[in-house]
Amino acid sequence: MGPCMISVIIPAHDEARFIGACLQALFASDALAVPVEVIVVANGCTDATAGIARSFAATARDAGWSLTVLDLPGLGKPGALNAGDRAARYPARVYLDADVVVDPGLMAGLWAHLDRAAPAFASGRVRITGKGAVARAYARLWARLPFMVRGVPGCGVYAVNAPGRARWGDFPPVISDDTYVRLHFAPAERHLAEAGYDWPVAEGFAALVRVRRRQDAGVVEIARAYPSLLANDDKRPLGHGAALRLALSDPIGFLAYGGVALAVRIVPAPKAWSRGR
Repeated sequence: MGPCMISVIIPAHDEARFIGACLQALFASDALAVPVEVIVVANGCTDATAGIARSFAATARDAGWSLTVLDLPGLGKPGALNAGDRAARYPARVYLDADVVVDPGLMAGLWAHLDRAAPAFASGRVRITGKGAVARAYARLWARLPFMVRGVPGCGVYAVNAPGRARWGDFPPVISDDTYVRLHFAPAERHLAEAGYDWPVAEGFAALVRVRRRQDAGVVEIARAYPSLLANDDKRPLGHGAALRLALSDPIGFLAYGGVALAVRIVPAPKAWSRGR
């Protein structure tokens, strides 16, 4: 097997608020012994996302990496991921949300797990962040759920090596691309890097409800369209005992998380999806 060279693909739709911090942290990563390219797919942006991304060309060169910015019409996130894949030169892939801020050691940690002959999926230790009291409480409780603590969720950042990427073709038009990809791998094929990253939740109760509804619909969609993938699902229901322990240890967080989950069930769904930020 040849060296595990990496293409980092960042789909970005109107992410001018976040893309600068995302790229600044990425290009400050610890040095890798293999080439790395970063491809930002500005997907139907009406703000300065593409221009801000291009302003990091010198920073990328100083890091010894390459940077490509694709400014494309609105394709949706799966279309943007596919455009990034078509432009990618290297076999291993890191798919990174534009609002994520990685630790310096995350890329090296991902590379260490991907540099193998067997198919591999990898991510880092997610720190769910939020602005505002409700978002912080929601994030705090979410981070303590068993799957988030013991699993390899891949929310915001997930990576696959070449044998792993060969398990699917184009990204289908699904809501939850991270769930779709993760379920192509058995639990033993998923690897957790010690380094972490910041992944923000939406701000405010209403936005959290909108995003949570979309997340839940994404999981249902994959179960319905790709039932064979569920054999790899290691996410289990919380259970009454675990829920009680969480509620007693963090009642405010439990109220925030439970309130959002309840609102998703009782508030009528909108006719169109909202990003929530």
